Amino acid sequence: MAVERISESEYAVITPLWEESPLTAVEIADRVADAQGWTLQTVKTLLSRLVNKGAVAFEAQGRRYLYRPLIERDDHAVAESRRLIDRLFAGKVSPLVAHLAERDVLSKEDIAAIEALLKDLRP
Repeated sequence: MAVERISESEYAVITPLWEESPLTAVEIADRVADAQGWTLQTVKTLLSRLVNKGAVAFEAQGRRYLYRPLIERDDHAVAESRRLIDRLFAGKVSPLVAHLAERDVLSKEDIAAIEALLKDLRP
């Protein structure tokens, strides 16, 4: 499911839902508000944005709403990775890896993991 881009603030709100759901707005606020310095109302506003984007759904349970994600964390990671690669590297992965390697961003463990992935991909 294609979802409009999720902002950093919205990401902070959906993350607890990926870890456990359904949750109420109060439960989400308890998990993120202190670290972010947000009020319950801010969390509710961000939840509303996520609902409007089709990333989160809710159901009424008495006087409270239970929220759950409509997108999987892995699917979001793939979409964001694709956006980054398309925007910065003309849709090609190899320039991204080369860019990281040339700037000594990749550790020996990263290089070994990439090599293992490539080996598994080869026929």
